Amino acid sequence: MNLPDNQLAPIPDFLYGTAWKEERTAALVELALRMGFRGIDTANQRRHYFEAGVGQGLAAAYGAGVVSRADLFLQTKFTYQPGQDHRLPYDPAAPLSLQVAQSMASSLEHLGTDYVDSYVLHGPSSYDWTKADAEVWHAMVTERDAGRTRFLGVSNVSLGHLERMTGLHDEVPAFVQNRCFARLGWDREVKSFCQKWEIIYQGFSLLTVNIEVLRHPLVNEIAARLHATPAQVVFAFARAVEMLPLTGTSNPEHMKQDLGSRTIELSPDEVMAIESLVG
Repeated sequence: MNLPDNQLAPIPDFLYGTAWKEERTAALVELALRMGFRGIDTANQRRHYFEAGVGQGLAAAYGAGVVSRADLFLQTKFTYQPGQDHRLPYDPAAPLSLQVAQSMASSLEHLGTDYVDSYVLHGPSSYDWTKADAEVWHAMVTERDAGRTRFLGVSNVSLGHLERMTGLHDEVPAFVQNRCFARLGWDREVKSFCQKWEIIYQGFSLLTVNIEVLRHPLVNEIAARLHATPAQVVFAFARAVEMLPLTGTSNPEHMKQDLGSRTIELSPDEVMAIESLVG
């Protein structure tokens, strides 16, 4: 890391997600930065992400004077081989600890930086927290201690994963990133665990998996009262329940609206009502 802590980007209140954008990745990353996003989420998983394209978008934004590296919060992930396709960022025959190091080195090259702000385990290896996960986590701690990342996180985890993980390791993740379903209670148990351990919960797919919420009369009534969109109400709700939201929209107007949700405040009764809509 080439900057002192007090000159590093703060943890943002919105992340721009870069999955499934392929050849549009670079242009959309640059657009998101121009629109005002200062947190970018990606992964070294070519199956669903084009991490090198993220780096191209960052370079274009730097070159145009839109942002500097110090302005940005960059988050990427280590993904196990079963989550990858044939375009692996590491030697699959290498020990897992070396795979983590190789994946990190590849990410830094893709992103044109010597550190990322957050390095996330892109889902445990099974329904339990296994020896493989422990080895990977220790390797991620090594990357953090070497200055190649500021924070560590885990994604796609259950309460059981987190309980097992915190029972085995001294290092508690700074972030948990999960797909958040309203019909499953907005991931209530995991969010409660995160609040107890002072872990920041990142919620993704807040719109795409919660269409029933966006269409619900209550949400639409709140949106009408606030002169907002239902999507903005969902993002405002997410913040109200201590969730750091992600959006992956490719629409410039939606980017503007999503960022605009930061000024929307819901009443405690409205937050409670949305929280109890489903599940």
